[in-house]
Amino acid sequence: MERRSFLRGAVIGTSAAAFGGTLWQGAASAAPAQPGPGPYGALGAADANGIQLPAGFTSRVIARSGQKVASTSYTWHSAPDGGACFADGTGWIYVSNSEINPSGGAGAVRFSSSGAITGAYRILSGTRANCAGGKTPWNTWLSCEEVSLGYVYETDPWGVNAAVRRDAMGRFKHEAAAADPVRRVVYLTEDESNGCLYRFIPTTWGDLSSGTLQVLVAGTASSGSFSWANVPDPDGSPTATRSQVSGAKRFNGGEGCHYANDTLWFTTKGDNRLWQLNLTSGTYELAYDDSLVTGGSAPLTGVDNVTGSSSGDLFVAEDGGNMEICVITPDDVVASFLRINGQSGSEITGPAFSPDGRRLYFSSQRGTSGSSSGGITYEVTGPFRA
Repeated sequence: MERRSFLRGAVIGTSAAAFGGTLWQGAASAAPAQPGPGPYGALGAADANGIQLPAGFTSRVIARSGQKVASTSYTWHSAPDGGACFADGTGWIYVSNSEINPSGGAGAVRFSSSGAITGAYRILSGTRANCAGGKTPWNTWLSCEEVSLGYVYETDPWGVNAAVRRDAMGRFKHEAAAADPVRRVVYLTEDESNGCLYRFIPTTWGDLSSGTLQVLVAGTASSGSFSWANVPDPDGSPTATRSQVSGAKRFNGGEGCHYANDTLWFTTKGDNRLWQLNLTSGTYELAYDDSLVTGGSAPLTGVDNVTGSSSGDLFVAEDGGNMEICVITPDDVVASFLRINGQSGSEITGPAFSPDGRRLYFSSQRGTSGSSSGGITYEVTGPFRA
């Protein structure tokens, strides 16, 4: 994937390339544009699950909170949140957090090569408000506590090895994690209105038991550059990690993050923005800002979890908005990919692709009831772009 610049003012079905402007240069004048369908076309009528999809795509319900997962003895957890897929022979596993406090934790569903459910089980228990997290290159799931002085837990998607608390990764209101195998670090977002962006440098790559926690420090406003500074006390007590380094860059409610091809993408819900960290050039910029959209209402609001496909498309889930997952293409088109109807009291969480890229998993955290006990986890199958 080439370096992107979803420059401010991107609109649905329209390229933002002509709009110009980056975070540190200020907004450019954006010509009005008309909304239109994205790379998958317009959304169709709602299906039996209440989901609107482009032509050629279908949905099914995988699990419901409080109910046994099909053909298994596992009762699906409440408030399903962040998730990821792991290859399992010719099949795969989808893991999902539970954003419940105090019980929290995470569960998993196993699939055969045909997509049939073959098992479901718990992989983490006894934790608090496990919101998002991230997959590691060595096939573990990092489950993050979204509470003050929260921890990161490293879990086994197969449920064989016991989960391990990773104290060295810092204690703060964790949200998501994204591993960078090139620089051998793990990036971490913080869900605070004055939160920071962190990276953890393990002493040994593949072992998160020890290492150095750093925070992003912004360079001059004219350059858009950044650097990293060590957090003196990752334990975050008595001084919060975000308050220990002078000049640490503030982000308004860090949410999902995704690494691909020397770029880190992460969202901030407080200002409905998608950020782009260009890791080779050492610069950062604003990739999407719904307040600067022209030509109609913003296609993407309430930014939250984010994942990527093999085509280089980003899929961003909404917490609020109109309950959509939106796609952002490498050529800067922002458009709705799906919409869930009748669940305005919920949010979309945990988007993740199966290893073959043909199935997209995600949850409606509170479903039609608007309660954490009403969560629904879905699968969408169809002609995703390769």
